[in-house]
Amino acid sequence: MADFMRPDRIVVGIVDGDQYAQDVMQRLYHPVSLNHEKIVLMNPESAELTKYVANTMLAMRISFMNEVSTLCEKVGADVHSVRHGVGSDARIGTRFLYAGPGYGGSCFPKDVSALVHTGRDNDVEIDLAVATDRVNQRQKGVLVRKLRKKLGGDLRGKKIAVWGIAFKPKTDDIRESPALTLIDAVLADGGIIAAHDPIAADNARNLYNGKSNISIVDDEYDAAKDADALVLVTEWRPYQSPDFEKLKEVMKQPYIVDGRNIWSTYHLKQLGFDYEGIGVIGK
Repeated sequence: MADFMRPDRIVVGIVDGDQYAQDVMQRLYHPVSLNHEKIVLMNPESAELTKYVANTMLAMRISFMNEVSTLCEKVGADVHSVRHGVGSDARIGTRFLYAGPGYGGSCFPKDVSALVHTGRDNDVEIDLAVATDRVNQRQKGVLVRKLRKKLGGDLRGKKIAVWGIAFKPKTDDIRESPALTLIDAVLADGGIIAAHDPIAADNARNLYNGKSNISIVDDEYDAAKDADALVLVTEWRPYQSPDFEKLKEVMKQPYIVDGRNIWSTYHLKQLGFDYEGIGVIGK
């Protein structure tokens, strides 16, 4: 509803000469265009490409910063500082420059793929879109790679607590969520998953119904009980300031992988945690 009532713009594809359709759409969207004209009229082909291109450009920024985060870890840079320095350039801006475990949901993956296939259907290779998807697929494995490296290369018998299953906060949508990539990889290794999500828990239960070695619990600290590692995947507000002393008490070993870098300045190492983020210099 918020997106509908306060849109940045309303892209409408109208067949040339169809004045009736144009009048209907302008009348429909008039109440949400009172401050200034937000309707952008174009032919249907342009409207379709506009959606694909917009979402691909945003996805591209995410994938690029995820690649940069890998380089940051190699050279000792901090992706927070890099993002701030780059985003301060008015030509670039700060949005969609946050490193993490890759993008998911119903829009970005689908529209990036749609742009690639539309190009190929018309003998045009959209190389940057192809690379954006390839980087994202690789980035979705970053969390389990960190776990394997820290926990001896094999997660068999290891209990991994997962905080956040939805692909982003404030939704129960788990489609293409990086959490699913993590969970599936841990289970394939023979590991044990205990996961929590404030809203998406039921969808996750339905998805993994009948699977062994996985439980979707109602309390985030129950998920962390006796865990060899805690992985934060979705930056839900309740996770932003947890009781770290309680976490350290209930976990088998105090190892945290922060997939959203929300705890990177919390001095968790001083509290006795072994902390890893994505391209950050954890404190």
